[in-house]
Amino acid sequence: MPSLSESARTTVAAAALLVLGAAAGCSDKVSSDRPNADGPLHVVCTTGMVADLVRNVGGDRVQIRTLMGAGVDPHLYQPRPSDTEALESADVIFFSGLHLEGKLAGLLDRMAARKPVFAVADGIPLDRILKSGEFPDPHVWMDVELWRCGLDVVESRLAELRPQWNGEFQRRAADYRRELDALHRECLDAVKTVPAPQRVLVTAHDAFQYFGRAYGVEVRAIQGISTESEASVQQINALVDFLVERKIRAVFVESSVSERNVEALREGCRSRGHKVRIGGDLYSDAMGDEGTPEGTYPGMIRHNVRTIVSALRADAM
Repeated sequence: MPSLSESARTTVAAAALLVLGAAAGCSDKVSSDRPNADGPLHVVCTTGMVADLVRNVGGDRVQIRTLMGAGVDPHLYQPRPSDTEALESADVIFFSGLHLEGKLAGLLDRMAARKPVFAVADGIPLDRILKSGEFPDPHVWMDVELWRCGLDVVESRLAELRPQWNGEFQRRAADYRRELDALHRECLDAVKTVPAPQRVLVTAHDAFQYFGRAYGVEVRAIQGISTESEASVQQINALVDFLVERKIRAVFVESSVSERNVEALREGCRSRGHKVRIGGDLYSDAMGDEGTPEGTYPGMIRHNVRTIVSALRADAM
């Protein structure tokens, strides 16, 4: 199998080539070390959102370990020795891609030389991927219809690894596609209840542009698409001007991002005589705790939409 860095596919940004290319680099038909095994596939996923796709397609035919749990920021995540052990023992590895897991890129590259490693973002058409400057925006799961495309990668790759279960994978994937289609329509209907002028979402970091494009919401953020970037005083002041001029009264924090910059933004607004409240806590780069509704991808999205809609509708009153 070619290494992760040998992808033949052109990505939207050179800086993201290594990560997005993993799935394309493994585009030839693959097989596991135990192609006829009857036991479940041992799968390692980098994030909860990726694990959700694999779980809904694989069912009890997969055993999943997720490297980054609730509240973990994948932009800043540093691989641990236990991660290397988990990846070494996995039959297959799925990651998100588009440089989300930047600090894991080297480790994923080494693993791809020895076993199947796939990016679910490889299922998304390149012309649907947003960019921030020269970099691709990795937060594709914020558009349910777009994230649904990742099912194609998971379904086809699991079927290649365990062809005897192909029918099961196809049925589960079809069921989950229908569920995600319904969720997408639910999001559209909910956001439409907010008057168009009030559909403004201000968050800690720029993770919601796909959400805004899909559901008709104007999105502003303090930090860029990666939390590694630091917001400058000029950026915060410019956003304060925006909030004051537009009379926006709610901003949102994120479960995996520090509230420090949001509080600085609110303080800036207070100094201008404009009171801004916290509209709610959103899930951006990580889902909720396992065993809770927000610990599933549909539950995460529903929580975000309900929180956003409730706060923005309150501002409209």
